Amino acid sequence: MEVSFSKEIESLRLKSGETFHGEGILAITKALLQSGVAYVGGYQGAPVSHLLDVMVQAKPYMDELGVHVEACSNEASAAAMLGASIHYPLRGAVTWKSIVGTNVAADALSNLSSPGVIGGALIVVGEDYGEGASVIQERTHAYALKSTMCLLDPRPELGKMVDMVEHGFRLSEASNMPAILELRIRACHVRGSFECKDNRPPAISKRQLMEEPAAFDYAKLAHPPVTFRHEKLKFEERIPAARRYIIEQQLNELTDGPRKDLGLIVQGGIYNALIRALQQFGLCDAFGQSEIPMLVLNVTYPLVPEQVAEFALGKRAVLVVEEGQPEYIEQEIATFLRRRDINTPLHGKDMLPSGGEYSVEVVAAGIAAFVARYATDVDTASATNWLQGNSDRRTAVGTQIAAQINQALPVRPPGFCIGCPERPVFSALKLAQQDVGPVHIAADIGCHAFGTFAPFSFGHSILGYGMSLASRAGVSPMMARRTLSIMGDGGFWHNGLLTGVQSALFNGDDAVLLIFKNGYTSATGTQDIISTPSDDAKFNASDELQSLTQTNTTIEKTLQGLGIQWLRTVHTYHVEEMRQTLNEAFTTEFNGLKVIIAEGECQLERQRRIKPWLAGLLKKGKRVVRVKYGVDEDICNGDHACIRLSGCPTLTLKDNPDPLKVDPVATVIDGCVGCGLCGANAHAATLCPSFYRAEVIQNPKWHERLLGSVRGAFVRALQTP
Repeated sequence: MEVSFSKEIESLRLKSGETFHGEGILAITKALLQSGVAYVGGYQGAPVSHLLDVMVQAKPYMDELGVHVEACSNEASAAAMLGASIHYPLRGAVTWKSIVGTNVAADALSNLSSPGVIGGALIVVGEDYGEGASVIQERTHAYALKSTMCLLDPRPELGKMVDMVEHGFRLSEASNMPAILELRIRACHVRGSFECKDNRPPAISKRQLMEEPAAFDYAKLAHPPVTFRHEKLKFEERIPAARRYIIEQQLNELTDGPRKDLGLIVQGGIYNALIRALQQFGLCDAFGQSEIPMLVLNVTYPLVPEQVAEFALGKRAVLVVEEGQPEYIEQEIATFLRRRDINTPLHGKDMLPSGGEYSVEVVAAGIAAFVARYATDVDTASATNWLQGNSDRRTAVGTQIAAQINQALPVRPPGFCIGCPERPVFSALKLAQQDVGPVHIAADIGCHAFGTFAPFSFGHSILGYGMSLASRAGVSPMMARRTLSIMGDGGFWHNGLLTGVQSALFNGDDAVLLIFKNGYTSATGTQDIISTPSDDAKFNASDELQSLTQTNTTIEKTLQGLGIQWLRTVHTYHVEEMRQTLNEAFTTEFNGLKVIIAEGECQLERQRRIKPWLAGLLKKGKRVVRVKYGVDEDICNGDHACIRLSGCPTLTLKDNPDPLKVDPVATVIDGCVGCGLCGANAHAATLCPSFYRAEVIQNPKWHERLLGSVRGAFVRALQTP
């Protein structure tokens, strides 16, 4: 029932001489196979998860090649997989969303980087700044520096990206350093083509097994005293070897131009934005030929001092276009130049913003400052007008829309999907706090983080995936009222079981944990986890689908095995029952960890499953019943408490049909999936009785048709004056 990648899988089979057409992240996936990768692992998140999702579904083809694919429980377990490349000539690749994923993986990466690798080890991370990012704004670059790993930032053109995957493995093998390949969201989604090569089955694989393990070698362990030797190797052998490979293979690209007295040094990943910005000043043509010479860093660590110095020597000024902060590249270049007594003026964050995404407009503003100082002959009027025009257009559109609705534009925060099983739990929590008073709520990463937005606005902290229970440990002893921690099933398996539950049990903490059990890691693309319902359960389920997650009780058994004594499982749509369970958890005399499992299948997966099933029934002419909810506008009094308690996008407002009433009434619009939350809220909160439940029957039985005719006739008779 998950998203199908059948078309993408077929593109992985392309042979030499054939042309690949598609997105950047799929090109990276194909490049791994062309490079002879032996094993692939990772944790989902951001567009880079597309790589792992495709390979998981392509497992039959991976088995043909002998490539091992593993969906890991978290980023640390993925990074630890790369330990295979320490002793054996195996090329391995792992992937995750950074910087949060790299934070989780940091321990394994440090212990991998210390002894180094003999097989190529490539880490594909999704990294972004500004509006495209959904996580904290930090850079993977810091990990490359501290652990001495190569960092690749390829120019976002499919041919170059594919080449850099192959070079990433070779660079790793030449230097014995793990290599990181960072991709921004735009690079993952950039479309293009490249000429394919044949996929290379790895020499050692699931089909070509090793007879004996490697001989014991203490020097390959990240353990004293050999770690002191490892540190010397990093700077005496590994970095020099990496720099030699970078120069020999010309991984960084030098472009010439007539304005030889100036220079631009740019990360490969934002090359396209720089080219587009230069075009606004007439400093670059449509084919990317810049008038200002460039050094494009497809490898941003290690930099090659001689290459940078030679580029800067004799120039009146150089601008470093480096996204994110701190300005690691700019600082390192400044050090290189100063040590060689090269006094070329170096600019970067003094002309460009310290943080945020370097869009074309942002880069253009920096170019404008650079040109105004060092190329006064360039006419900047056109570029300035373009920048101002973009700003004016955005302002004009906003003003026009605001004028049409006669008020300021409404805030549109992210929210739960229609029918999301997590929304009713937050409604119940609102009601429970009316009974017991406000409580400290430790939120977590996942779909349930949308509960931090209106109309719920719940959550005092988010400190890492699966870390909610751990994050309240310092708060709960100081609180007169019990604290609540919220966690998803994905977060529970990722980190929460050990860092939260085990720790709370060990310390005898008195707290409440609410686990959303929707059956998937939904926020990252509804990937399967250990507590996902079985395929048999998914395919054989009837139309009474809301209890599907009960077919897998792995979470419950794990908690019981760990020693949880107070455990309740409540269906999420039973708002009143959930409210009572929360009240009990906050007020019971039981002193210890109390766990509530809020059970309700992810609505996206539910719809993916039942829509084809219902369509098949209709095609066969079988009876199908669809539930629909609505609001009786004659009863609705227009106080809108139902909306404030729900936040469902399909529960909205419309003009009151009664000319004597001013307040708009609530209404349920198309898109409703019939989850029943609006009615359950009205019952649990003792709101007005304006909600009704209707059953829409398609292909009804003969007696239902007869009964419908009788009812219709009776209603018409009552309507006759």
